[in-house]
Amino acid sequence: MISSRGVLRQWQRPQRLLSLQRQCIHSIRDQRPKPSVLSLTSINRRPSSSDTGEDETGHINIAPNEGIFFLDNILPLKLQWLTRLPFVDGSSIVSAYKKVNSPNIALADPNGIVSRALPSNLPIKITSVIPRVREGGAYIKFQYDASIAAEELEGTVKEYLKEKPIKPWFNPLRQVRAFLVRGKPWIEDLYRLPSSKVKVEFLPTSPEASAAELSQETLYSLFRRYGTILEMVSQPSESKVAPRFAYIYFSRVRFATMAKNCMHGFTLVEESGGGKSGTLLKLSYEPRVRGKWFRDWITSHPRIVIPVLAALIAALSVSIFDPIRTWSIKVHILHGLHLENNKYYQWLRKQLSRGYDYIRFSPKKAEDDTLDAIWEDRHSQMEQLKTWMSESLDTFIVVQGPRGSGKKQLVEQALKDEPHKLVIDCKKIQEARGDSQTINAAAAEVGYRPVFSWMNSFSSMIDLAAMGTIGTKTGFSETVENQLVKIWANTSSALRSIALSCRKKDDRDASLPDDEWLEAHPEHRPLVIVDNFLHKSAESGADLVYDKLAEWAADVVTHNIAHVIFLTTDVSFSKSLSKALPDRVFRLVTLGDCSPEVAKKVVLRYLDADAVSKEGEQKLTPSQLRNDINELDEVIQVLGGRLTDLEFLARRIHAGESPGRAVKQIIEQSASEILKMYLLDAEKSWTPQQAWVLIRELAANEELRYNEILLNDMFSKNGEQSLQTLEQAELISITSVNGRPNKVKPGKPVYLSAFQYLTEDEVLHSRLDLTIFKMLAAGENSTIQSCEEELQKLAALPGTPAQMKPRIKYLLDKAAASQDKIVNYEAKISRLKKILNEKY
Repeated sequence: MISSRGVLRQWQRPQRLLSLQRQCIHSIRDQRPKPSVLSLTSINRRPSSSDTGEDETGHINIAPNEGIFFLDNILPLKLQWLTRLPFVDGSSIVSAYKKVNSPNIALADPNGIVSRALPSNLPIKITSVIPRVREGGAYIKFQYDASIAAEELEGTVKEYLKEKPIKPWFNPLRQVRAFLVRGKPWIEDLYRLPSSKVKVEFLPTSPEASAAELSQETLYSLFRRYGTILEMVSQPSESKVAPRFAYIYFSRVRFATMAKNCMHGFTLVEESGGGKSGTLLKLSYEPRVRGKWFRDWITSHPRIVIPVLAALIAALSVSIFDPIRTWSIKVHILHGLHLENNKYYQWLRKQLSRGYDYIRFSPKKAEDDTLDAIWEDRHSQMEQLKTWMSESLDTFIVVQGPRGSGKKQLVEQALKDEPHKLVIDCKKIQEARGDSQTINAAAAEVGYRPVFSWMNSFSSMIDLAAMGTIGTKTGFSETVENQLVKIWANTSSALRSIALSCRKKDDRDASLPDDEWLEAHPEHRPLVIVDNFLHKSAESGADLVYDKLAEWAADVVTHNIAHVIFLTTDVSFSKSLSKALPDRVFRLVTLGDCSPEVAKKVVLRYLDADAVSKEGEQKLTPSQLRNDINELDEVIQVLGGRLTDLEFLARRIHAGESPGRAVKQIIEQSASEILKMYLLDAEKSWTPQQAWVLIRELAANEELRYNEILLNDMFSKNGEQSLQTLEQAELISITSVNGRPNKVKPGKPVYLSAFQYLTEDEVLHSRLDLTIFKMLAAGENSTIQSCEEELQKLAALPGTPAQMKPRIKYLLDKAAASQDKIVNYEAKISRLKKILNEKY
C-alpha cells in the first residue's frame, strides 16, 4: 500500500510501475471475492445523487475507504444557459441525452459512457454518479478495499481508457478522460461558464495558520497532468490583495475543468511546499477577455476612432442605401408596384366590368361628366398649363386660389396625359410632430426608402458623447434640414433618371450631352405637383420645410429636370418663392369662384349623373322631375361658386332635401364653424373682438374699405397683422389695386349669409358687443387717467403760465370727451346686460 506522505512523488511514478499496479490488482482480485458493481440505472434513483452535491450542500462526503473519479467529455460544454429555462435542470438535460442515445454510434447518455469507461472487473463499488452539465463531465463516487491505494485504481482506469478509448458524438476528436479527485470539490449550480483561465487561491488550513504562496514550479507539477499549460501568472509581490493567488492558462477549456474539479480543496502538505501548516487550494474560473488590445486602442484614441467611424457609416450609407432609395423613388413615380398598372389586372378588371354591365342590361358610362361645366369654364387656363408644359424655358408655375376652388382637380384634368407625375402634399409634412415624424412624412411623399429617422436621435447622442470625450463634435449627427436636403437630392436623381430613360440611341439628338438633351426635350420631363404649399406657414418650424422645398424645386427647374407646379391658397406666396428664384418671374394661374351659370350647371349635372335608362334611351332627368328645382337660381346667389360648397349642395339635394333647405343647413353649419374657429377660440393671432367687428360690419355692408377697418379702435394695435392672419385663416379675403390692399370681403361667398345669420342671434350679438364696449370704456378710462396725471403735474407748477393754458384746455376737453364716451358705453353696456339677463 502506498504511503499518503509521498503523494507528490507518487504522481511522478514511472510508466513501468503501471504493470506492477495491474499485477497487484489481479493478485488481490484472485485472493478475495469480487465486490458487486452497482448498476448505473439504480444509481440514478438514489436520492443522494444530485447535481448540487449530497443533500444540496455543494459537497460530496467521502469516508476513509471511498474515492471519487471525475470523467470529462461526456457532455457538451456550456449548457448552463439551458438551466435558466423554466422547469429545466441538470437531470432533465441528462435525461434528454439519454433519449437520443444510439448504440450504433458514439454514446450520448452520460451513464452509458460511465459504464464503458470503467473496467467491468475493477474492484470497486460505485455508490453514486453526479453529472456536471455545466462542465461536461460527471463525478463517480465509489468504495474500494483499504488494501488498495486509490492512485492505483486511477492508473488502472487510465490504462483501460487508452486501450479502449471512448469518443462521444459531439466531440469525436477527443476521448473521455478519468482522473482521481484529490481535493474536496465544490458542486454549485451558479451561472458560471467554464474558462481556460483558472484562478488558484492559497488559503490557510485553519484561521490561526498562514498559507504559503506556491511557486510556478510547484504549480506546474500539480496541474500539468490535467492538460497543456500555456502560461502561469503569479500575483505581483507589491500587491496587497489577500488571499494570495496565481493564474493558470490552459490550452483547452476541458483541461481547466478537469483541474478545477480534481484539485479544488486540495491541501498541499509541508513536505511538498505547502508551508508548516499546509496550504489549501481554491480554484475558480476566470473569464478570458479576447481582443483586449484592440478594445484598449479603440477606447484610448477617440479623436481618431469616432471621426473614422462616422466617415465609414456615411460612406456605407452613400454606397449602399442611396442607390436603393433612388430606385424606390423611381418606382414610386412610375407606379411600378401598383396593381392597377399591371396589364393582367387591367384585363381582368375590364372583363369583370363588362360582365357587370351585361347583368345590368345597360352600358357603362365612360366618364363622369359632373365637372365638365367647370372644365369648359376654365378651358383657357387648362390650355395655358398644357402650353407651358411644352416650352423649354423654366416652368415654375403657381396655381393660386382659395381653399375649395378646385386647384388640384384643374391641374390633374389639364395634365392627365402626363405619364410621370409626383405629388408632394406639404400638409402631411407640416402637420407631422417632431423631427423623426417630419422626416418620415417627407420620405413617404416621394417614396424615399429605407429611411432611418431614429438614427437622427442616436447620432445626436453620439455627438453629445464626443463633445464630452474629445471636446469637439464629430459631425455624425444630422439636422432635419440636412435630412430633407438628402431626400430632395435623391428625388432629383430619380427624376433625372426618369427623364433620360426616354432617350434613345437612334434619336437625332443622341450626340447631345444630357443637360442639353433635357433642355431640348421638355416633353419628357416629369411633372412635380407641390400641393398645399404654405399650409399653416405662420406656425413655427414651417418655414424650414417650405424654404428647402422651394430651393429644391428651383434647382430642378433650373437644370431642366422636371416641371414644377405649386398649388397654394396663400396670396403672399411670392415672398417665399422669391428667395429660391429671385431673378425669375413665376407663371401664375389664379382661380376664383365659378359664375352663377356655371355653378348651376355643376349642380344639375351632379343630380343627372346616373339618369340613363336600362334600354339606353334618355328620359326625363331627376332635375326635370323635381318641383323645387326653381329654387336653385336663388340659392346659388346665396351660396356662391365655391366648388366644394357646390358639391356639398348637390349631395344634399340628391339625398332628398330641397335647395332652400340644403342652403339653410350649409349656412347654419358655416356659422357654427365661424363661431368655433374665430370667435370662441382666444388662442389665435387675433382677438375675438376683432373678428366680431369684421363679421358685424361685413354682414351689414358686404364689403369694407381696408383703411376704414384700420381706423377702428379694435384694430389700433397690430391691425394689419391681424387682418393678414384672418385672411390666411380664410375668414376674409383682401383685394388689391396697384399693389395696395383696398377692399375686405368675406372669405367665401356663403360666409356673407353666415355672418348675417350670426348677427341675427341677439344673445350672441349682445355678448360680443358687451366685451367690445367694456374694452372701449377701459380705454377711455385709461385716457382720462393719463390726462389727470398730466394735469396734476401742470398744477404743481408755480402759477399758471400763459403758454400752458392751451395744453390745459386740450387735456380738459379730451377728458370731457372721453367721459361722454364712457357714459354712452355704460348705457349700452346696461342695455346689453339686460338682454343677456332676460334671454337665453
